[in-house]
Amino acid sequence: MGWVVLAIVIVLVIVIISLYNNLVRLRQKVKNAWSQIDVQLQRRFDLIPNLIDTVKGYMAHEEGTLAKIAELRTSWANASSVKEKAELDNQLSSTLKTIMAVSESNPDLKASQNFSELQEELQNTENKISFSRQFYNDSVTLYNTKLEVVPSNIIASMFHFEPAEFFKVDSEEARKNVKVDFNK
Repeated sequence: MGWVVLAIVIVLVIVIISLYNNLVRLRQKVKNAWSQIDVQLQRRFDLIPNLIDTVKGYMAHEEGTLAKIAELRTSWANASSVKEKAELDNQLSSTLKTIMAVSESNPDLKASQNFSELQEELQNTENKISFSRQFYNDSVTLYNTKLEVVPSNIIASMFHFEPAEFFKVDSEEARKNVKVDFNK
C-alpha cells in the first residue's frame, strides 16, 4: 500500500512540475513575441527621421504631420506597457498613412529614389510589424488559454501567473482610411 501512495505522489509531483514548466515556457514565448514587436517598432522609428528629412522639402504644407510623428516617436520611447505602445503605434500608423497618401499625389516626391527606397524599407518593416503582432497575439492566446484550462489553471493560480495583454487597435480612428485634403 505504501508503494502505491508513493507512486501516486511521485506522478502528482511530475504532473505539477510539467504543468508549471509549460506555463513558464508559454510566458517566455509571450515575452519573446513582444520583444520582436518592440524590435520592429524601433526599426520603424529609426527609419522615420530619414523619411521625414526626405519628405520635408516636398511637404511644407504638412508640417503638422511631421511634428506629430516626431512627438509620437518621443512618446513611444518613453512608453513602458504593451497597451501604451500599442496605442502610440496605432497613432503613428495612421500618421504614416497620411505621408504615404501625400507622396502618391506628389510626383516629385514619388519620383525621388531616396524616398522610394525609404518607402520600400518602411513597407517591409510594416509587414514585419504586422507579422510580429499576429505572432504575439497567437502566443498570448496560447498562454491565456493555458491559464484557464483544467488542470493547468490550478497550477497557474497557485503560482500567480497573470494573463497577458493582447496587442489591439482600441481607436476607431486607427481603423479608418486616411483622407488627404489639399484644399485646406
